[in-house]
Amino acid sequence: MENYSTINEVLVKLFRDIMDIEEKAVITDEFRDISNNDMHVIEAIGKKQSKNMSMVAKTLSVTVGTLTIAINNLVKKGYVNRARSEEDRRVVLISLSPKGERAFDHHEKFHDEMIKATLAGLDREQTKVLVRALKNLNQFFREYQK
Repeated sequence: MENYSTINEVLVKLFRDIMDIEEKAVITDEFRDISNNDMHVIEAIGKKQSKNMSMVAKTLSVTVGTLTIAINNLVKKGYVNRARSEEDRRVVLISLSPKGERAFDHHEKFHDEMIKATLAGLDREQTKVLVRALKNLNQFFREYQK
């Protein structure tokens, strides 16, 4: 029962603190004009290739309408570029501007540091167990929200 109590305490504290901690680490002077949610939109767009609005909305589990509001804001601030598809002019493609790519890299660096800190001192087998536990937790959340 001690492990149950410890896990409960750690998870509750993690969920309570993670957004605040991430925001303090990620939203620096250079990126003070965007929110942590904006940073997650930037992360969902990614650096590789332009994506359509539906793909990004699905990644973030939001409606295209909700995403449009965030994208309008990020375009205005210079983080995101918006263009019509050459193949189908009805399709809106979004990509990161150079400023958006810098924000993406900064956010990715925070996540890399967080993962390294999480795995510090764990051997291969312990890492496998942690991954399995996190997948179980993720599955619980996915099923819970249905």
